[in-house]
Parts: sequence; C-alpha cells; structure tokens
Amino acid sequence: MRLEGRRESENVEDRRGMGTGTKIGIGGIGGLILAGLLYFLTGDPSAFQQVGGMGAQSEDGQIEYTQEEQELAKFSRQVIASTEDIWSQIFKEYGIGEYPAPTLVLYRGGTQTACGQGQAAMGPFYCSGDQNVYLDLSFFQTMDQQLGVKGDNSSLAKAYVIAHEVGHHIEYLMGTLDQAHRKMQATNQTNANKYSVRLELMADFYAGVWAHYESRLFGSISEQDLIEAIDCAQKIGDDYLQKRAQGYAQPESFTHGTSAQRMKWFKLGYQTGDVRRATTFQESDATL
Repeated sequence: MRLEGRRESENVEDRRGMGTGTKIGIGGIGGLILAGLLYFLTGDPSAFQQVGGMGAQSEDGQIEYTQEEQELAKFSRQVIASTEDIWSQIFKEYGIGEYPAPTLVLYRGGTQTACGQGQAAMGPFYCSGDQNVYLDLSFFQTMDQQLGVKGDNSSLAKAYVIAHEVGHHIEYLMGTLDQAHRKMQATNQTNANKYSVRLELMADFYAGVWAHYESRLFGSISEQDLIEAIDCAQKIGDDYLQKRAQGYAQPESFTHGTSAQRMKWFKLGYQTGDVRRATTFQESDATL
C-alpha cells in the first residue's frame, strides 16, 4: 500500500512510554482477534500475558523504540489520517454531517480506557465510551508470526485492522453500536454472539468502503494489496481459528464471523463503496 508523502494524523495519543497498569479485563466490542487467536492456538489463557512490546527499556529507564516499531507507528498515523479524510468526505456526500474522528491511542502492554483496562492481548479495539481506537503495535508482529498474514509493514492487511476499528466508530456514530449492545445485554449468550458477529461484519464492510475510496482517490492500493487484505480477513475468521486450534468449529461461539463472511463483507464494501449497503442486521442467517 503506497502512502509515501501522505500526511500523518495529529489526532493520535502516544502512551507507549507510560506504565501498563493492572492487567485485567477489557471493555468495548472490537478487536478480540488476538485473544481468540492465542486461546485457540494454545488453549492457555495465560498466553495472553506473553504479548506486547516491540521496544526495550534502556539502563536510564527510557523507552527505546526499534526502527520497525517507529515505521509501524508512522504507518498507523498515516492510515488513521486517511480514514479521517475519507470518512469526512463520505459524510458530506451522504449528507450525514460533519465527521467527528476517533483518536488513535498507541500503547504498550496495557492502558486505561473508558471501557475498562485495555490489554495488548485483546488486540486492537474501539471503545465507544471515549471514542478512541486502541492499538498496541506488537499486534502486527503477531499477525505476521502467528497467522502468517502476507505483506510488509505498510500493507493493506495491516491498514485493514485499523480501518475495521474505525468501522466500529462509524457504527457508534450511526447509533448501531448502542442499539446492538442493548439487545445483547437483554438476551442469552448465543444470541448476543450473533449480534456481535453482525457488528463485526459491518465493521469489515466499512473497512472495505474506506479501501474503496482510498484506491479511487489516491490509487494507493494494488491488486496484490487487495489479495493480502482478503487473505487477512480469511485468517481471522472464527471458523479458521477454531479449526486450526482444535480441529473443529463451534458456530454458537462465533463472535466475529466465518472466514467466508468476513471476506464477503470486506469485498462488498470495497467493490461498492456505498455505505447504504451496510445491511448485516437486515440479512438472514443464511444470507449473512
């Protein structure tokens, strides 16, 4: 994905040099990919504590960042800037109004959020309580090493992860996120999981819409970029992760959608660029 010369967002809070705090639960709906991945691959929840951190601490206590981490930080700032520009344009085109962008929070290990204590082990996530997207950059290493996701440090596959979390912010602005959360709280776990799947697939769709505009306006996405992003969507499907870990899938436990569903909705967003096609809550289980 070509982002040379593109601006970096100033709407970024860098907490990587701050303490991690107590490592407890997590709030928010998005970005449970890494937690599910580690659990399904290892079967050991304690593996969550093994994640996080790309740099090192020097003798004087200063954080020293690797070149790779700094490149990923720059890339993340450029991607979030792209989402700001594109969603601002989309909101104007559809007469929605002014787009209030989320803040990207870069952190290491753990950080406090309005949704509870955030952990690197939970992967990137969006918190509607403070309208922030949280990202520990070590997640990108896990994508490469554990999932074998293709692409370099500026790949569309990595940008898709950020755009997906911004997709949850769009759901929040549209009122979809709060409505779904209320329904999830009023039903049993199996039905709550189904609502979660539809939220995640909608966020995949919105990520595809962003990629559609990014390609159309800037010509920054190649066919190979698109192949790598779709490959990423395939490898973070609930069925793929469960089958890889335990040899079989448990559909009633799915929270993010199957590989086929995730690829379908990302591609639909990319191909149409039409936010009116975000119909995951109108689809039947068979057509989802």
